[in-house]
Amino acid sequence: MDRFEALRSLVIAVDEGSFSRAAKRSGVPLPTVSRRIADLEEHLGAQLLIRTSRGLVLTESGEQFVSTARRLLDDLDDAERAASGEYRAPRGELVVTAPLGFGRLHVAPIVHDFLAAYPDVNVRLILSDQPMILAEAHIDLGIRVGHLPDSDLVARRLGEVRWLVCGSPGYLQRRGVPQHPDELQRHACIALDGLPNSRSWMFEVGRKHFEVVIAPRLTINAADAVVDAARAGVGLCRVVSYQAASALGAGELTPVLQPFWPSAMPVHMVFGAQRHQPLKLRAFLDYVAPRLTTRLAAISDIIR
Repeated sequence: MDRFEALRSLVIAVDEGSFSRAAKRSGVPLPTVSRRIADLEEHLGAQLLIRTSRGLVLTESGEQFVSTARRLLDDLDDAERAASGEYRAPRGELVVTAPLGFGRLHVAPIVHDFLAAYPDVNVRLILSDQPMILAEAHIDLGIRVGHLPDSDLVARRLGEVRWLVCGSPGYLQRRGVPQHPDELQRHACIALDGLPNSRSWMFEVGRKHFEVVIAPRLTINAADAVVDAARAGVGLCRVVSYQAASALGAGELTPVLQPFWPSAMPVHMVFGAQRHQPLKLRAFLDYVAPRLTTRLAAISDIIR
């Protein structure tokens, strides 16, 4: 019995919640996964897992053993990376996640340049607005917009973004510039469909939040299309600053109701704490973080 392979199969089965998903993730036949874990239990003389209708449940012995197995496998992975030179030269694959719109506009272009600068590093970039747990999804690094929940992840602050309201100069000349959010009920508004508050826009005064219900003239399910409609003079839109930054900088959109905008939201890079950080991750952090910080500072300058 190859005990390291048995340990890997056990840990993956626990993470995936079933032998079949563990087999798929490992790329080995299901009977092999089952046999490895059965041989391991026989070798130890202890039951580690119980199969239930809801998946796999660790026994008390299994919980203690899997915790130790994870540490052993982490040490083995560290030793293999050190021997292969991963800690001496950036190489290998990085899995990175970012919000869809922010990632497309601001992360992906920097990743393109990073790949040119580091030819031995490959990047798998996952753009999604669905929250992901890095360890469970096997992601090396995530970019998060908004306040972070408490976790064991390491966070590096890059800057901030904020929700804002804006409209085209032509629209504002025709309909007037609103001085208070209550006036939005008399304006044509463009709603971003799919958000919980697409028809109820949030504002803030003295750290107190309040909502204004709008009656959208136009509702669209894509932020870039919402910005395009506002540029075309259809009405006022409420978007995140990075979504409208280009149009605001070009003078195609004008911010309104600035005294009532909600407080800014931080943007962070988050990644797992590691005793030995792979050089590919360190290179990505050192290359991408300052460039994203510069972009975010430029966006903040545009909306001031």
